[in-house]
Amino acid sequence: MRLFKSIWVMLLLLPLSAQAIETKASYALLLDAETGVALFEKNADARMSPASMSKLMTVLMAFEGLESGAIDGDEAFFVSDDAWRRGGAGSGGSTMFLKARSRVSVLDLLRGVIIQSGNDACIALAEGMAGSEPAFAELMTERALELGMSRSNFTNSTGLPDPDHKTTPRDLAILARQLITNHADYYRLFSERDFTWNNIRQTNRNPLLYANIGADGLKTGHTQESGYGLVASAEQNGRRLILVINGLNSKRERAREARKLMTYGFRNFQRDLLVEAGQTVTELPVWHGEDATVKVTTDQRFDIVVPRSGRRKMVATVTYEKPVLAPIRAGDRLGKLRVTLPGLVPQEVDLVAADDVDKGGVFSRAISSLIYLIVGD
Repeated sequence: MRLFKSIWVMLLLLPLSAQAIETKASYALLLDAETGVALFEKNADARMSPASMSKLMTVLMAFEGLESGAIDGDEAFFVSDDAWRRGGAGSGGSTMFLKARSRVSVLDLLRGVIIQSGNDACIALAEGMAGSEPAFAELMTERALELGMSRSNFTNSTGLPDPDHKTTPRDLAILARQLITNHADYYRLFSERDFTWNNIRQTNRNPLLYANIGADGLKTGHTQESGYGLVASAEQNGRRLILVINGLNSKRERAREARKLMTYGFRNFQRDLLVEAGQTVTELPVWHGEDATVKVTTDQRFDIVVPRSGRRKMVATVTYEKPVLAPIRAGDRLGKLRVTLPGLVPQEVDLVAADDVDKGGVFSRAISSLIYLIVGD
């Protein structure tokens, strides 16, 4: 019978965690972008109407199409009468001011989506890539599920109100990480502050771009149903945070809450190296092996998020299935190193065997079994 075993590894004294913060947002999630550790959350897994923040999924589909070669940045997409009617100047919503039956390049449409939040640009992209907006929305939902956005469903490319068009703050953070991490060449479009089309200049609606806190993306959203929302990212001294907020009452309140939460994250937390890749963490007892123990290590650098101030206890444990049976090959995953800190979700990394351990002879296996029966491991 295989059992789970934990080994207490270390107890470190750290400063008291940062004082709790509150927000007027109905939904909020603040993440350390590299580790994915949540620094603050409020209704982070609740389904909500994302409004134009869901345009990030439209943008991702276009980025992936560009990088796969399925579409070209200079390729001109047709602006249908439907795209103009539902998303153009006469629609009363956010628009790029496209002209019906014109042709516009993919990169210009992307700027129209990212900077101007144009519904007409979204529909033109959707129709150009999938033939129709409903077909494109199905592809959006399929891709979202592949990325782990398990509580998201998209019915359109724009975020215009629909009772079945839903996502969560955590799913939007997954989407933001995907855009930032895997599409750096195109992600820079999010930091452009203005774009002119049809002789009409519009500025980027992301309030954090003008706040001098290292922000470089991503997207605002607003409908009467959703309230005011924002998916944002900022980088300071090589450390990036991602923020999702929604359900606020005004542009001003959105800007204030977003800056407050971003500032809180940068001021009160830091990322520290705990274990270098290849560094021995501990030794585990081996059953029926030529050697009695095996060293375990990590095959990647393990950084953790910790509070900057106060003194609290950090506990690190190694959890593994026992007994650890020979033969063992270097690189075999044998357990996990888990770090717990008050107020933060556990942070963990896989532990792998540092060396081979061959199966022992009959005599050594008999001795190993006897010892295990008498004292365990």
